[in-house]
Amino acid sequence: MSARSFFSNCLRAGFLLWLLFSQAAPAAINDSQIQALFPKATRIEPKQDNPPVYSAYQLDELLGYAFESNDYSSLQGFSGKPIRLLIGMDPQGVLSGVTVVEHHEPVFLHGLGEQALFDFVEQYRQQDISTPIVVGGRQAETVDGTSITQFDGVSKATVSVVILNETVLVSALSVARELLEGFSSSPLATPKADLFEPLDWDQLLDRQYLQRWQISQAEVEQALGQRLAYFPGLHGDNAEQPFSEVYFAYLNTPNSGLNLLGQVEFDKLNQELKANEQALLVISEGLYRHVPDDFTPASAPSRLVLVQNDKAIELHDMNYNNGAVLELLNTPLGNGVAHIFRIKPHAGFNPAEPAQLQLNVSLKRNPLVEDNAIFTQALTLDPALFDIQPPQAVAKQVPIWLRMWQERSWQVGITLLALVLLSGVFVFQQRISRHSRAFHVFRGGFLIFTLVFLGLYAQGQLSVVNIFTLLLSLGGDFDLSVFLMDPVIFILWSFTFVSLFIWGRGLFCGWLCPFGALQDMLAWLAKRLRIWQWKIADPLHRKLQWIKYAVLVGLVGSAFFSLTLAERLAEIEPFKTSITLFFVRTWPFVLYALILLGLGLFVHKFYCRYVCPLGAGLAMLGKYHLFSWLKRIDACGQPCQHCKNHCEIGAINRDGSIDYGECVQCLECIVILNNQDQCVAAISAEKQASKARKRVANNQIIATDSPWQNAAAAPKT
Repeated sequence: MSARSFFSNCLRAGFLLWLLFSQAAPAAINDSQIQALFPKATRIEPKQDNPPVYSAYQLDELLGYAFESNDYSSLQGFSGKPIRLLIGMDPQGVLSGVTVVEHHEPVFLHGLGEQALFDFVEQYRQQDISTPIVVGGRQAETVDGTSITQFDGVSKATVSVVILNETVLVSALSVARELLEGFSSSPLATPKADLFEPLDWDQLLDRQYLQRWQISQAEVEQALGQRLAYFPGLHGDNAEQPFSEVYFAYLNTPNSGLNLLGQVEFDKLNQELKANEQALLVISEGLYRHVPDDFTPASAPSRLVLVQNDKAIELHDMNYNNGAVLELLNTPLGNGVAHIFRIKPHAGFNPAEPAQLQLNVSLKRNPLVEDNAIFTQALTLDPALFDIQPPQAVAKQVPIWLRMWQERSWQVGITLLALVLLSGVFVFQQRISRHSRAFHVFRGGFLIFTLVFLGLYAQGQLSVVNIFTLLLSLGGDFDLSVFLMDPVIFILWSFTFVSLFIWGRGLFCGWLCPFGALQDMLAWLAKRLRIWQWKIADPLHRKLQWIKYAVLVGLVGSAFFSLTLAERLAEIEPFKTSITLFFVRTWPFVLYALILLGLGLFVHKFYCRYVCPLGAGLAMLGKYHLFSWLKRIDACGQPCQHCKNHCEIGAINRDGSIDYGECVQCLECIVILNNQDQCVAAISAEKQASKARKRVANNQIIATDSPWQNAAAAPKT
């Protein structure tokens, strides 16, 4: 087995291991982290389920809610993993702060430093989420007529902070719509205020404006699997007595609320209800009421829940008339318990749609054993009682990746035009390479464009870290939007991947890699300064090439065990230091990058040839290229070695063949072959032809000067 095959098999085996390895569970949030968001908090409630938030109190005053972003947003960061945040928000929708709990963004972990990230999230403190927040982008005070808050971005980390901002807003607005007033839309069905006719109790029952729900003792015994006699908390000697008899009515409609309460109390109820709030009357008799005997007024009942669209809607006791609701009702019931419950707007309850009341039965056989059962009853209201409003047409939110493409549309356009131009050069390389000087000017200009525009400005430096992101996505839920976040990177990766199977790895490494372009420019400088160049002997050169494959195997293998470790080891790439951060970094990283660039002054593209793991990965895929575009002739290598001697990357073998796994497609060998004054074979052929022409010319002269020809040509007398 060859060394290359061995490394290839190692990569495949490592990838399978990656799919098998599970990710560690995230660390739990502790009270001290929440306390940092709410310094005045004296009590922090455990995390509730619906919605998942921590409630922070100062004595009995609600200070706000703390919540984790991963409960509301699965948006992946640039590393391929979500940025996990702890967000604090007060009851008015003002953010008390944002804490970064966990992230894997390489530019902050191993580049700019995490302080830049912490400084960015500090901008969220005391920001009202009702005002849109944008990062960088267009300089304006409004977006579509709506005031906005504009945050300063982080240079070199645009994608990461835009994703973080989207994560904060999605999470905060989700909680606000669930728990805060003013963030939910009005109900789609509103009661008809002018629709009323006097009805008594029996008529209300007949019309279903008042509904009755009876649960027998036999039903409960069947559900529990035990006779009720085993539960000492129940009192009742009559087996025919209902276990629970519940009456309920929606009070916002005049036909139900006005008939049950009377005009004075109905008006009073509407005054106590806040905008878009709804009221539900519940009365119960029997062995088991809808609230226990020790029910706390103005709280939410544990036994009774409203359900709509499989979503539980919490009911809040209004403590109407100090709990003496039965005294106000026009009802024949003499006993029982009655409450009016408030349905808050954020619940999104639509009275014109089917819903259910759920009674949670919990009975204790003894202090240690408790049996539970759940019973449900349909709550259906007559649609004729309501004005049904069509859902408001909400403008579909533009996906974050599409906004990134729109904001960088001109960069996308320039990048695409450059790639089309480069593709044309490769397709028509034989024709273009005949113009040696013009081709070299074009190549030099394109490399400057690659370094300055693609690399330093558009941040289009591809990296082996991108491969880690892809592997991580394949091991979990693949999300294409993660890769669409950076349009220039996405376009370059897509073009590179396709070109691998057409021309091989060389098109990217020789033309589109900003660090590779920087090394080419250093080679130009070395020639200008006449710096001595070390020509590495072929045997040593072939051995050194395997270093980059070993580095690639080590990096990918480390990613299977720890992505953080792999990201740190990926610093063997100097791209982040030299291109992304432009040497604005701590001195060890800068020194390392400068050493590699310095070696490039003496050994042409030293890093690309012997160290680059990205080049190794591309070469492994590029060996399946469809075409061998680089022209060869019979004289190449047999005996002509001119192209080999001029190949600074060392990708031409002694027999004249091209090693496409190492070739960077500079096309210098094609220029030599297609120019008669550079190709040794063409020059030799021209010399031979010139000599032949001279011999023919000399023979003609000799033949013309011959005395026999002169005699033959003389006129006869």
